[in-house]
Amino acid sequence: MPYGKQSSDETLRQGCLRGDRLAQQALYQKYYGKLLGIPMRYTQDREEARALLNQAFLKIFTALPQYREEGSFAGWLSTITFRVTIDHFRKTSRQQQVSTTTPPVAPAVRNEIEAQLEAEDIFKHIQQLPEALRLVFSLYVIDGDKHEEIAQLLDITPGNSKWRLAKARESLRATLGKFYHRNRTSK
Repeated sequence: MPYGKQSSDETLRQGCLRGDRLAQQALYQKYYGKLLGIPMRYTQDREEARALLNQAFLKIFTALPQYREEGSFAGWLSTITFRVTIDHFRKTSRQQQVSTTTPPVAPAVRNEIEAQLEAEDIFKHIQQLPEALRLVFSLYVIDGDKHEEIAQLLDITPGNSKWRLAKARESLRATLGKFYHRNRTSK
């Protein structure tokens, strides 16, 4: 049976359950772009995000028999991708020592400056944050999680989550302020 991005989720899922490589490829292609955004929010580069997404798809293919059709299939795929991503960072954060160096403090950046920046520029600066700060910032600001939830996900205290968020915001204010002034003077 030929499969493609236009194939229904159920058709692809059934094909994958039968071990059909073409169904697996079609499912991967159908959701690749949608799911890549999840690890991209938490990583510093696209290659790491792709590697995490590939790990997520391996988990998805092995967990397909457990899918119970409760909620949307796309939501189920997203949840697995998110968990694989967070588990990766939970493991690596235990292996790495969190840097506690404080970036230089810059004067507060006015909201009008932030409004003039392109979303892509802001995203690039978020990706350049140290991993521990980037994870908390993304979970709190982008995903809307509470500090207690973040603490559980990352195996840290809620106080540490709040500290990391404050440091991430401080660092972003400094770098975005420099970016804005550099671009404004070059025009």
